[in-house]
Amino acid sequence: MLDKREQLFIDYWAMHREKEQKLGYQVLTGLPVGLLFSLPIVFILFSGRYWYKRADMVANSELSLGILIFAVFAIALFVAVIYKRHQWEMKEQQYLELKGKAKKES
Repeated sequence: MLDKREQLFIDYWAMHREKEQKLGYQVLTGLPVGLLFSLPIVFILFSGRYWYKRADMVANSELSLGILIFAVFAIALFVAVIYKRHQWEMKEQQYLELKGKAKKES
């Protein structure tokens, strides 16, 4: 017999699994995690002038702001989608296991 939490999860996931599988939803809800992963790159790049003068000179002479913004955004999107897809897969696996357990018991 499934306990109350397991049954609540089955009900929740049955209603929300299609919505959470969509790419747009994954991007929007995973973007904060993606930005937390990619913004330290910008911080390290711009803080380099305080701890490594040669790297700062090279970065200032060869750095393109457009490429930097694109790279940070691409990293953030990649991490966001991978993170949310992994979460979706874990929830889907748990859902299928609980459904199998409920079917086996009844």
